[in-house]
Amino acid sequence: MSNTTDKLAQFQQITGLHDTDLCTEILSAHQWNLEQAISTITSSSSSSDFEHINPTNSFEHSDFIPDNTAGPPDPPGLGLAWKLISLPVSIVSGSLGLVSGAVGLGLWAVGGVVSYSLGMIGLSNSGEASDTLVAVSGSVSEAREFVRRFESEYGDRGPRFVAEGFMDALERSRREFKLLFVYLHSPDHPDTEWFCEGSLCDEVVSSFVNENFVAWGGSVKASEGFKMSNSLKASRFPFCAVVMAASNQRIALLQQVEGPKSPEEMLTMLQRVVEESASVLLPARLDAEERRNNMRLREEQDAAYQAALEADEARERQRREEQEQVEREAAEAERKQKEEEEAHERTAREAAEREATLIKVREEKSVSLGPEPEKGPDVTQVLVRLPNGERKGRRFHSTTTIQSLYDFVDSSGTLEMGSYTLVTNFPRVLYGPDKLSLTLEEVGLHPQASLFVEMKS
Repeated sequence: MSNTTDKLAQFQQITGLHDTDLCTEILSAHQWNLEQAISTITSSSSSSDFEHINPTNSFEHSDFIPDNTAGPPDPPGLGLAWKLISLPVSIVSGSLGLVSGAVGLGLWAVGGVVSYSLGMIGLSNSGEASDTLVAVSGSVSEAREFVRRFESEYGDRGPRFVAEGFMDALERSRREFKLLFVYLHSPDHPDTEWFCEGSLCDEVVSSFVNENFVAWGGSVKASEGFKMSNSLKASRFPFCAVVMAASNQRIALLQQVEGPKSPEEMLTMLQRVVEESASVLLPARLDAEERRNNMRLREEQDAAYQAALEADEARERQRREEQEQVEREAAEAERKQKEEEEAHERTAREAAEREATLIKVREEKSVSLGPEPEKGPDVTQVLVRLPNGERKGRRFHSTTTIQSLYDFVDSSGTLEMGSYTLVTNFPRVLYGPDKLSLTLEEVGLHPQASLFVEMKS
């Protein structure tokens, strides 16, 4: 522990850096090799940090730059993608979970990244995991603070800097098929205020940047801004650069602008890099647009197929429901018809039974009358007039009861039994139930009588 503490103190004394976390991170990235760490800060160039490249063989696996047959790169500041720059472990690892797969940076088995990955799944100690999470949120906090301070000093006339870490901004530029405009802000430099006011916030320059780039800015006094100034080897300020995502945890440096530049110079350089990158970005953008269109077409086709399938299913369901309804109605009609037939048969059977009963009763009543007697002094002649004008006559013994007269009328089958009363008009006498047991002689109908049938109401 004392050895690392001594190295940290020496590193701070030699480099003049006071941010303990930043110094610790730089030393950790170099396995606490003091000389290598100091060399990273003091050296103006290093072949391990960036290299001149040939676009033909260096970008064939880049997310942006396709294979081409261009010749050797132009000297610094004159050609497209003339340097590849390796990003510090701390910058990439801070956003590894967000963009490593998206921009082709991959998963590197390097100290800080391994610690971050282990910490996220709980295999590292709690202190290391906490430090890493602070670093992740720190890049966003620094970006937000830079945007807040820049807008506070220069208003909203400048480029629309994204309030997110460098790797997130790089991923945003990749998604939008734009280059990333990087501005490293040195607040204490004497040319900074003039450059920001006169060039960076120039209406034409800022509009051009907003339209053609994703803009990211960082203060060199902040952790991520300082790391990017080392990675880009910023030797003069104000410092601007145009970069794009490359392969293997690297970025392609397309243009860098060091020192104060007029709005015209800035616009000329930015226009040139946009024009030269069009052959790279435009095909990629068109290819992505074609993929999106194809995907949208497939989605529309899938949606149309699904809608057609649902419509077919709905029609089939409606057909089944209609068929079931028809079957239910047919079954109901059949049931009702069967019930009506059964009721009709029952009614007919009951009517037949009633008719048979009536016939039997009439026969019994006719039999109960006995043979009609011959004329004589004890024989009464009876004439019954029916409602239809028909007359029924018969001779009865004078000792026959009134009930026998009713049996005589009932046996004829002309009237419904019990629906009438036998009466005489002169004098008017009703021979109702109270007289059924009296004889003809007793009621004064002997030797002859004329009766009428009066229907009950």
